[in-house]
Amino acid sequence: MDFRKSFRGLSAIIECELGHNPFTGHLYAFTNRRRNKIKCLLWENNGFVLYYKSLEEDKFSWPKSQEEVMTLNGQQLNWLLDGLDISAMKGHKNCTMTVFF
Repeated sequence: MDFRKSFRGLSAIIECELGHNPFTGHLYAFTNRRRNKIKCLLWENNGFVLYYKSLEEDKFSWPKSQEEVMTLNGQQLNWLLDGLDISAMKGHKNCTMTVFF
């Protein structure tokens, strides 16, 4: 991906290449080949929010998924932006409770 793209170019990739609607409120994360920069794009009510982070020395631990699109929860996104390997990180398992009255 050409990392010089602004919100317009990124939203075009989301729509044309991924086949998704960029106006749904989902957050999309993109990285460059060197994995030292990340851009996140999000539609919020009346405009795009573009988040950009550039690392001076390290690289992002980008998921090694073969899929073009991978769904992350908020905690996993924070781990990714903090430089942690999200494939190695696991939170507590979800559990449900049954309450009897």
